[in-house]
Amino acid sequence: MCELFGLTGPKEITVNKYLKTFVSHSPDHPNGWGLALFRGKEISLEKEPAAAFKSSYLKARLKTPLSAANMMAHIRFATRGHMEYENCHPFVRRDNSGRAWTFMHNGTIFDCALLDGYVYTQSGQTDSERILLYIIDRINSEIERLGRALKDRERFNVIDSVVLDISEHNKVNFMLYDGNMFYVHKNLEDSMYVKKIGRSLLFATAPLDDETWEPVELCRLKAYRNGRLVFNGTAHQNEYFNNPEDMKLIFLDYALL
Repeated sequence: MCELFGLTGPKEITVNKYLKTFVSHSPDHPNGWGLALFRGKEISLEKEPAAAFKSSYLKARLKTPLSAANMMAHIRFATRGHMEYENCHPFVRRDNSGRAWTFMHNGTIFDCALLDGYVYTQSGQTDSERILLYIIDRINSEIERLGRALKDRERFNVIDSVVLDISEHNKVNFMLYDGNMFYVHKNLEDSMYVKKIGRSLLFATAPLDDETWEPVELCRLKAYRNGRLVFNGTAHQNEYFNNPEDMKLIFLDYALL
């Protein structure tokens, strides 16, 4: 599938070492890359529909120190959608309160009727973008119901509900940032790890060095602020197990693109 790399912490740290290792995995994930850096309300989003290890732009970018307190990086192995800019992660959308949501996904939605309608409104073709559009609609519905922007716990509760809605029979590993909280979720064993550096946390699909990385808790949404855990979600039973029959359907879809 894809690989994810994320950072949340109270202050900027230099991440070139980890990004270079992350990029070294891209021969197995050659269908695009993306990098999102967050500074206050500003989002620096860089994406390219090319293999990260072949990107002259990214190579030059990593020759100078790259620091962030909150960051996302993605390398893509396409299971749905062409190799185009619109299909590269992370994706960014704003809710009706003006809050920007940045989302990246490692997995596949095999069956979820709740997401089907977004095929007609999304910019690209990925199921991952459809997840974000669904999140935005759910957030906007709650904003409309309450008549105001959502508080931290209210936003978290919406995302927790979304996880329960879409994770059954689907692989839903993701990282999400709302400008204040950094959310992580996995429902496939051995597919996301966390490393602590000072008060910062690194999250990755696979460990990026030989130091200690702990498995992220399975089947439970978590939200962090500046590297500190603030909310735990509902522990659920929607664990995904790799299924060759699922992948046959995916490769058939991909062959028809």
